[in-house]
Amino acid sequence: MTAAVTNWARNVTFAARHVHRPTTVDELRQIVGRSARLRVLGTGHSFNRIADTDGDLVSLAGLPAEVTVDSEASTVTAGGGVRYGELAEHLHAHGYALHNLASLPHISVAGACATATHGSGQGNGNLATAVRAMELVTANGDLVRLDQSHPDFTGAVVGLGGLGVVTSVTLAIESTFDVAQYVYHGLSRDALTAGWEQLQDSGYSVSMFTDWTGTGIDQVWVKRRTNHDHPPVDAARLGLAAADGPRHPVPGMPVENCTSQLGVAGPWHTRLPHFRLDFTPSSGAELQSEYLIAAGDVVDALDAVAQIRDRVAPVLQVCEIRTVAADELWLSMNHSRDSVAIHFTWVADATAVMPVITAVEQALVPYAPRPHWGKLFGIGRDELVGRYSRWNDFADLLVHYDPAGVFHNDFLDRYFPR
Repeated sequence: MTAAVTNWARNVTFAARHVHRPTTVDELRQIVGRSARLRVLGTGHSFNRIADTDGDLVSLAGLPAEVTVDSEASTVTAGGGVRYGELAEHLHAHGYALHNLASLPHISVAGACATATHGSGQGNGNLATAVRAMELVTANGDLVRLDQSHPDFTGAVVGLGGLGVVTSVTLAIESTFDVAQYVYHGLSRDALTAGWEQLQDSGYSVSMFTDWTGTGIDQVWVKRRTNHDHPPVDAARLGLAAADGPRHPVPGMPVENCTSQLGVAGPWHTRLPHFRLDFTPSSGAELQSEYLIAAGDVVDALDAVAQIRDRVAPVLQVCEIRTVAADELWLSMNHSRDSVAIHFTWVADATAVMPVITAVEQALVPYAPRPHWGKLFGIGRDELVGRYSRWNDFADLLVHYDPAGVFHNDFLDRYFPR
């Protein structure tokens, strides 16, 4: 390795001895076949060491960025290094859409699905729920295809990079659609309780933002599909004021980075993310953590965080609250339960932030939080194993596909010791 490689936030410097950038799947298979330890580097938007290794690090950015639409099957197959923003533009140009997108369109398809990265909407599963098939290079260099008919499929989709190198992903698609995005201000704690369900019903995707200096919500972002009959937001009853101009979730940050608001309809891929593909959403000077809880516990869980807001607010940039539908993917944070995600974007100071993350986790213990696999958290294996009914099945799957532990690293060793 000739130069240090870091993640996007620069809080992780990878320990790999070599960084490989294959340009073909055959070249990738050869690299995997001769590696004793190997992990895949996506777009670097993980904040912990899930992608780190002391062996070989592989970037898929040099593989062909192939995108193939199957109109009869209503699917699209994308190469492992393709980013969502690029895939979305291609799909829209051909009259198609994905059901959901994350806040950032800059992330890779394979990496996002492997960590159950999500998006928002109480009727919308996370990005991995769109997967219909995947191809991966296993530890001995074989190329294996898994689809929905395979008994390992629901365990392998959210694979945490532990089963192999995903070279392509096939996703469900639908006809393209337009979305109009609205931003509101000033949701009090009482109005949040009284209006939670009404607000979630009012849009295809709804996000709420707070800096935790108080107990209420600073901004409510409602994304409405123009071809759906969403009930209108009852702003008067909830005490909400419509924003009089574009907003950024973090006060003071440039609004030009954000997708179009003020109710102006536009293609799905230019509204469902919060941030535009052609702008870097921030300098990367941040840390992130996120916890998913059962949807029915949202008010009590937010009250628990409010009890420690004097610790949270000083090291916080913004907190986002959003819903995600249940799924049956074994290691998905939404496995078998409709969820609310409480996402924290912290200042870039790990020494100050980590004790607060611990405090947040302690406050949320009664609600059995499942942390996002790609963000910072301190919850241990003994706590997590009881929160996933297929945990032990996934551990067996890791051994089956990778008996020598080629794709294991310190992160996986901690949660799935061999």
